[in-house]
Amino acid sequence: MTFVTDRPLSTSVGVSHPLEPLTPDEISAAVAIARAQPSLGDRVRFATVTLKEPPKATVLSFQPGDTIEREAFIILLDNATAKTYEAVVSLSTGEVKSWVHIPGVQPPIMLDEFVECEAAVKASPEFLAAIAKRGITNPDLVMVDPWSAGHYGIADEEGTRLSRALCWVRSSPTDHGYARPIEGVIPVVDLNKMEVIRVEDYGVVPLPPKDGNYTPEYVKNYRTDIKPLEIVQPEGPSFEVKDHEIRWQKWKIRVGFTPREGLVLYDVTYQDGEHERPIFYRASLAEMTVPYGDPAPHHYRKNAFDVGEYGIGSLANSLKLGCDCLGEIYYFDGFITNSKGEVVQIENAICLHEEDFGILWKHVDWRTEQAEVRRSRRLVVSFIATVGNYEYGFYWYFYQDGTIQYEVKLTGVVSTAAVMPGEIPKYGTLIAPQLNAPIHQHIFNVRMDMQVDGGNNSVYEVDIVPEVDEHNPYGNAFYAKSTLLPTEQTAQRLIDPMQGRYWKIVNSSKTNAMGYPTAYKLMPGENTASMARPDASVSQRASYMSKHLWVTPYHEDENYPAGDYPNQHPGGEGLTQWTQRDRPVADTDIVVWYTFAHSHSPRAEDWPIMPVATIGFMLKPLNFFDENPANDVPPSPAKNACCH
Repeated sequence: MTFVTDRPLSTSVGVSHPLEPLTPDEISAAVAIARAQPSLGDRVRFATVTLKEPPKATVLSFQPGDTIEREAFIILLDNATAKTYEAVVSLSTGEVKSWVHIPGVQPPIMLDEFVECEAAVKASPEFLAAIAKRGITNPDLVMVDPWSAGHYGIADEEGTRLSRALCWVRSSPTDHGYARPIEGVIPVVDLNKMEVIRVEDYGVVPLPPKDGNYTPEYVKNYRTDIKPLEIVQPEGPSFEVKDHEIRWQKWKIRVGFTPREGLVLYDVTYQDGEHERPIFYRASLAEMTVPYGDPAPHHYRKNAFDVGEYGIGSLANSLKLGCDCLGEIYYFDGFITNSKGEVVQIENAICLHEEDFGILWKHVDWRTEQAEVRRSRRLVVSFIATVGNYEYGFYWYFYQDGTIQYEVKLTGVVSTAAVMPGEIPKYGTLIAPQLNAPIHQHIFNVRMDMQVDGGNNSVYEVDIVPEVDEHNPYGNAFYAKSTLLPTEQTAQRLIDPMQGRYWKIVNSSKTNAMGYPTAYKLMPGENTASMARPDASVSQRASYMSKHLWVTPYHEDENYPAGDYPNQHPGGEGLTQWTQRDRPVADTDIVVWYTFAHSHSPRAEDWPIMPVATIGFMLKPLNFFDENPANDVPPSPAKNACCH
């Protein structure tokens, strides 16, 4: 991250579109306006400074040259009073439009707090005594990860901004610290006071004996039989970028970036002849929850909400420090603040590039011996975040046939715990001597503000079912059965791969050439159920995990499936609260929320660095077009063909 300093304050910055992210000047101006409020002391932290998106109707009616009122949305925490505020400031007028105290909530844990929390732990005499019992005499080699505390109805914790820190120790400054957990020692930190209020000690467990190093200074015997594989585009990429708008072949996509969600997509359309046809208005990762399955007293509270409790965007990698993209790459920077309100530039936060993706379509006419094949190319828009031990890559893929895919790539380091010599853990896997990787899940929810061919859509559940006997004399008949999901309660659904279940988002007022209503279908990929009991704390706080599909009518204040402030919240907010009204969701402006879960039972091969695991879903056109929209993709040049 790069700090951006010495920028002039400005409340009038020209931008090309209402959804352009805040510029550094605008962020600085917003912070200065907020700081002028008399209710704030000198210990205020800025948890969020981001664009206050204009009303959807304003954006959809925008024409180049229209006046844009720019607003910033700010979440502030006053450490001195433990109060949280939400503010909306006008960057056009330099005024505060709203200023509200939000009682009883905790903003996400900020990156500055990570650093300060580690320092507070290492300065605690009680913690130093606890690690001395384990033979650790150099606290400089201790690693402290400030985990969120969750909510377990403990009276002493109510109203206190907490972290339950997990700790490891390195054998040297560059050693892989996650190889040696300081088992059973949990410093509990008041983050407002930045003081250790207690150290939980569940008994001494020896440090695991084996290193887990993986960097070049430790790995000497690399493979020698790998020949170069180069991705080149001698004429440059096929996409064009103007500010934050991308045009690639028939796709138009606008990208944004927030400290909470990271990459956001807006106004995704596909050019079909003379018509630019919308598919969705806004899409982003709205929440992800990582519940662990070990009931031990020092592990059962490991339930991280990486979007709502930390802000996945604020943890985004600068891809200057290592990029997984190949070919001709275009980068977008991300601009956020640290908790002091200083502008921070995440250089190369978002990666844009093209990839070859094998066969797009092929047919050989054996009578004429004519063969036609087209290669598939996809556009990739992605970012990567590091959350403590884990890395998550978030990828949107756009294909030439109108398909959209969302994929999460999971890698990094599994969370580790130490066990006694000879102990075989029930709720995890031994990945090295005395080193346990507990079983856990990664549960994601993507919010998609749909706009399939226009503003009013409906959702149908489609199952492939056998025909009833009276119409099925030969026993071979089956068909796609579509069932309308007319209200919020009926639209809370689970996957059913045994019936090939998918959901289609339909515009009943538009049809293709055959008279079918135009639609996109949501096709589940890998998925599973949440393993926590319904009465578990994490299930109450992340109740969105109970269903794979949710559908709500659009409301500008309904953005996060576990509520606006899941950090230390008891639960019951978000999707389960909103949908109690059972509002109609047929033929209206709808939001589709899809939940998908990766259940990770670790294996030895996940250590010391976990090979990438992938999970996600697809959105495919369903009678949206009159024919294959990729018929016009040209053949590959002979010099690139397989049989030249």
